[in-house]
Amino acid sequence: MNETVIEVSIAAVPSVLWPALRDPSLIRRWFGWDYDGLDDEITQIYGTAVEDPDAHTLELGNGDLFSLIDHGGRTVVRMTRPPQLPDDEWYEDVTEGWTTFLHFLKFGVEHHGLAERRTIFLDGPLLPGESAASILGLESVPEEAGGRYNATLAPGDYAEGVVDYVSALQTGVTIEDLGPGLLVVASKPTVPYRAQQEVQIILATYDLSADEFDEIEHHWKQWWDGRSHQE
Repeated sequence: MNETVIEVSIAAVPSVLWPALRDPSLIRRWFGWDYDGLDDEITQIYGTAVEDPDAHTLELGNGDLFSLIDHGGRTVVRMTRPPQLPDDEWYEDVTEGWTTFLHFLKFGVEHHGLAERRTIFLDGPLLPGESAASILGLESVPEEAGGRYNATLAPGDYAEGVVDYVSALQTGVTIEDLGPGLLVVASKPTVPYRAQQEVQIILATYDLSADEFDEIEHHWKQWWDGRSHQE
């Protein structure tokens, strides 16, 4: 069995990125999404991690290892995961989570200096015939990072920006009017405990007023709740 390696390249040196792995107030700006238990989750995962500040490595309690590798003024942020154990049914979900979060780290640093953000999180089953892209109206988005797109998203918002990243199960696109913001839509891994295909959506916004964010959150959740009633 092999290790799993996830990498992103970020336009910052390791010493600049290191606090983003150690300061809880910075970790929450790229890890997870807004919910009441986020601070406790960060404490649980990062509070007992074994760090080597000189080598810029951080090993979490489950063996997952962060490495910050200097690459000529940029940093390769590498997450190395131990091989999957036979009884670890959540392994693939956690791997996909790290993929999402490392891209939020890259986006947050490069576009906003890791400023504070606010997020909207939605997840649930796909209806027959749906895909992770079609659920939001992103079927015609370019399949490679860097391509420009424009679309009217399913909640009713017009969006334009660029494709930030594409992986086997995930697509991340920027939304210029939200900071710019980053929208990630992901198909959840097909695993025995998941009876049907499911999708996860995370939208990170920046520099919005409380009223602006509340309005967006309200109609996104209203759209999602209305759609869920069709299941």
